[in-house]
Amino acid sequence: MKTWRLDAGAQTLVFACDDGLARVVYWGAELPEAEDLAQIAASARNDLTGGMMDVLAPLSLSPDQGFAGQAGLVLTDALGAPLEPRFAFDRAETTATSIAFHARAEGLRLTHLIEAQPTGVFTLQTLLEADAPLRVQWLAAPVLPAPQLADHMIDVAGRWIGEFRLQSVPWSAGIRLREARTGRSGHEHPPYVLLPELGCSMTAGRAFGLHYAWSGGHRMLAEELPDGRRQVQFGHASGSERAAGTRFASAVLIAAYSDSGLGGIGASFQRDIRDRVVQWPDPARPRPVHYNCWEAIYFNHSLADLSAIATRAADLGAERFVLDDGWFGRRDDDTTSLGDWVMDRRKWPEGLAPLIAHVKSLGMSFGLWFEPEMVNPDSDLYRAHPDWRLGPADQVTGRNQMVLDMARPEVRSYLFDAISAILAEYDIDYIKWDHNRLLPVVDAGQALGSYALLDALRAAHPNVEIESCASGGGRIDAGILARTHRVWLSDSNDALERLRMQHDAALFLPSAITGSHVGPRHCHTSGRVLPMGFRAWVAAARHMGFEMDPRELTEPEAAELRAITAWYKQNRAWMMAGVILPLDSADPAVVAEMQLATDGSRFVVFAGQAEASEQILPRPLRLAGLEPAARYQLCLRNPQDRPPQSRGPNALKTGALTLSGAALMSAGITLPVAWPATMWVVEAIRL
Repeated sequence: MKTWRLDAGAQTLVFACDDGLARVVYWGAELPEAEDLAQIAASARNDLTGGMMDVLAPLSLSPDQGFAGQAGLVLTDALGAPLEPRFAFDRAETTATSIAFHARAEGLRLTHLIEAQPTGVFTLQTLLEADAPLRVQWLAAPVLPAPQLADHMIDVAGRWIGEFRLQSVPWSAGIRLREARTGRSGHEHPPYVLLPELGCSMTAGRAFGLHYAWSGGHRMLAEELPDGRRQVQFGHASGSERAAGTRFASAVLIAAYSDSGLGGIGASFQRDIRDRVVQWPDPARPRPVHYNCWEAIYFNHSLADLSAIATRAADLGAERFVLDDGWFGRRDDDTTSLGDWVMDRRKWPEGLAPLIAHVKSLGMSFGLWFEPEMVNPDSDLYRAHPDWRLGPADQVTGRNQMVLDMARPEVRSYLFDAISAILAEYDIDYIKWDHNRLLPVVDAGQALGSYALLDALRAAHPNVEIESCASGGGRIDAGILARTHRVWLSDSNDALERLRMQHDAALFLPSAITGSHVGPRHCHTSGRVLPMGFRAWVAAARHMGFEMDPRELTEPEAAELRAITAWYKQNRAWMMAGVILPLDSADPAVVAEMQLATDGSRFVVFAGQAEASEQILPRPLRLAGLEPAARYQLCLRNPQDRPPQSRGPNALKTGALTLSGAALMSAGITLPVAWPATMWVVEAIRL
């Protein structure tokens, strides 16, 4: 038996192989350097009992012949006849930070590539090569065992304006199968799963996490076999590989382990996305305060109105002005002109130059909206090239649009030229890249084509940042984030909805890429009216921006927004470089998190009162991630937000508290009474 190990941060993977495919025999906390790997492998061997085969087929990196559960590889020949290859171990290529396991079958070569990343995660990918064309029905990324000491798994559900809803599903005999077949990562099931062990909470206990870095639709399978073994598989959505070929690859699977609760998984994923996945044009540049005009004017563009709005936005603290949908073709509503990426001279007789000049004079940079992968039937592009659409001519449209076939080089060439011409003509440092329609078919070529276009534009315009928006949070994954720099978490600017979404999304996404905007007084997606302080603090907890008509603000509202925006600017450098730690709250009405500096020298607690509490008084809030022996001075940033009913001697209302890390993590802090839609902000420094 051959054995190998890889270490990434505080986790270790141990592999073993006899003559077939390699398998994982250990995944968990970092093992001692002198650990006997042969003994680890031996300790993982199962017994046999009645009613079983004489040899137990292993749970390999691609479970194959004889394995009682779901296979990791399902193939047919080019004509559809099933193939059942029996792979034999060929060789392992190793470095200090990677292992490539190579196996062979007749006419086939299978590679499992595992890398330990400096950010503390593992990345895993499966590659398949064939001598003759074949069809892939299913190709899983390297398969990992799921923890035995888990009674449930957590995956993510959601919908438009209701993204990132964590749902807990018990482990039981059989299969938990979720599949995103919309051609995107999906509002409904983004490609993540969390595997907590018994007793795990946000801040304590052992947990495992997986993130499939793919934007084109995926499949997750979590299975408990009758013999008790458990596996988790991720791969492209079934049917994604629509053509026969000789080379196939899964996307990269990102794996994290934590012994500090689900928040530890979140911290690992946050660091990995921010420090490895995202390729920043200027990593040292502070994350600028956004202004986006969509919910101010929609399609009603005018230079006078937008100039006045820009002036007001700059006065409030905005540093980047983004012109949204409606500037091109004859785009007066969402029924026309997608694909016609030329200036609408009715609205912009001199082009965008006058607006950009005004924005620049105010000290702001300029961004522009595109939706490159889509086309309206009512467009010059579609009339000229109806064959460029993806799917049948009689398909149902979505938002009055169809999808361009991004696998076609001529489509990508047209879009590259059209977008590059705009970027060359104007001083634009930011693209909001939207994707507002589900795909009519599942096709891996669509995602690969979109990646290729983004890669080409990034190479040609390396200083331009790109935001991934897909009706809000419909395409958020490490595949798209390797080519973009910001995500739009949701089309909902309702701060109460955002509070929950941001809290749960922090298990996967860092603050630096998570856009959050102060929306209109009357929220356009919920109708709610929420206090300015609450709206602004929710936005300041992520990459802050505004998205409303700033001319509607009263002077007290404007003053409050200026003050909180100034606070964001003062603190963004350490916040964006640190980690978000979601907290366990004893009160389900309170949604709370810490943002902790990389060096541990400071932190801020955001505790949002989402609804009225069941009990009279606030329950203590325990903190996390601190040095037990260190002492911290805490101060409530916004005591003025307390309601009239808050009339007791709560210490944070009147001055600073100094407590040890041990006290803060064991007993916690007691916050003042709060009305719903209040955000308490507690700042702290290590003494």
